[in-house]
Amino acid sequence: MNKFILLVLMYTLTCGVYNGNAYVNSNFQPRTIEESYLEIGYKTVGEALKDFEHHYKQDLQLPLRVPPVVFTHLFARTIEGDSGDIFEMEFINEQSSVNNFMINVAVKDSFKILDKEVIKEFRLKGGNTAYLLSIGGPNPNLGSNLLVFEKDNLQYRFSIDKRISEKITPEILVQIANSIDY
Repeated sequence: MNKFILLVLMYTLTCGVYNGNAYVNSNFQPRTIEESYLEIGYKTVGEALKDFEHHYKQDLQLPLRVPPVVFTHLFARTIEGDSGDIFEMEFINEQSSVNNFMINVAVKDSFKILDKEVIKEFRLKGGNTAYLLSIGGPNPNLGSNLLVFEKDNLQYRFSIDKRISEKITPEILVQIANSIDY
């Protein structure tokens, strides 16, 4: 019996006694989506565009069209990388993780295109070829569809979640790509 009491006493001293009360800091304020994106380097499109153009000493044309889904926010940033900088613009919907559209722009040949990922090729208005790629695992509904093409010595990559590929078809992505020539 003495061993049992000693064991209970050691457990109580080691682990403490839980009285069922949990204390929470009532001053906690969840971060807004804007604060979260700004913390990881996103800015307004104008600021990020200025950064990219200053670095490359060249104008960056962006599409006039956007996908026909609802977005609540638009952020952009320039990411510095070993093989060159990337301009990234992300359209998001705060209420739906599916409604995302991303544009990445980098110097020519930055994004590698693997033949096994190419679903279809399209001819753009200016005569360039756009490649539709499927990225993701074995489940055909998971991952992303990408449209990759070149314009003015830059390579563009549009990315959408496969779960909205019925709303944002490859043809719509091509229309968005063709809206760069304004």
